[in-house]
Amino acid sequence: MTSPAGGAPAKPSSRAAAKTPAPIRRLGPIVPASSVSGHTLVIVIAIMTYLAALTIGAVDLVRATASAWERDVLRETTIQIRPAEGRDLDAAVERASAVARTTAGVTDVRSYSNEETARLLEPWLGSGLTLEDLPVPRLIVLKLSPDAAFDAAGLKARLEREAPGATLDDHRRFLDRLVAMARTIVALGVGVLILMLTATVLSVVFATRGAMAGNRDIVQVLHFVGARDGYIAGQFQRRFLRLGLKGGLAGGLAAFGTFLLAEMTAEQRVGSAAVDQMDALFGRFQIGPTAYAGVAVIVAIIAVLTAVTSRVTVYRTLRAMG
Repeated sequence: MTSPAGGAPAKPSSRAAAKTPAPIRRLGPIVPASSVSGHTLVIVIAIMTYLAALTIGAVDLVRATASAWERDVLRETTIQIRPAEGRDLDAAVERASAVARTTAGVTDVRSYSNEETARLLEPWLGSGLTLEDLPVPRLIVLKLSPDAAFDAAGLKARLEREAPGATLDDHRRFLDRLVAMARTIVALGVGVLILMLTATVLSVVFATRGAMAGNRDIVQVLHFVGARDGYIAGQFQRRFLRLGLKGGLAGGLAAFGTFLLAEMTAEQRVGSAAVDQMDALFGRFQIGPTAYAGVAVIVAIIAVLTAVTSRVTVYRTLRAMG
């Protein structure tokens, strides 16, 4: 703008200069967005989450296998006829099968031939097995009704009278041991999870104290000028919640990848002797959806636990400042 006389441009008035808005200064966070301790904590949380997820997968696999075994045991039972000198096994099998067909709770009776028995033993003893050289018992498999009660005591008594040498194996002792083993493994898995969560809590406590020590001057100034403890604790809580989510997601995704890789490897090796023996004992290796859901839950728990632990630690430290 020029003056009316055509001279030099007029200077803006002081009143106009006063109306010019001053640049806004944004306050930085109390806790630094990135630090060496923060990266270390993310790594520690990722490792703990990964190990916890593997524990959940193993426990779920054992639980599913035990449940499948229990269902099989409850759905069927077997009669064994041991070979003895002068005993006609084929005739003994026919007599025992006839007794079993008239027993309450039995829906189907199937006797295994020598060839079928040899195929059952093939994963352990190899092919070309000659049963005449081994005292291998003949098996009769009884399918049990899910509705009618099975009269095991009556069947045992009738076998003793009408089919000498035949014994009923209802697998109850095996089932009791199986349930006890599964419960022990689950209890051990829960104990391992508790230890890992405890280690995570201790790591967060030390990391929070380190962050407060590094920003002690800022925290003290805010504390003495009247900033509420909840405001200061909230700053740390939000920061450590993000760290917990990063570490938990990294560990959870690594566990998902390990599960998928293990399943693909087991599928590719189907048909090998080792895999066939494992399948015969434990069934097909497959991580169920409950394991994946459990990993997602443990990720959320670790993130929340990290945030809550940091908040509690900050509150205790501020109270100690007086």
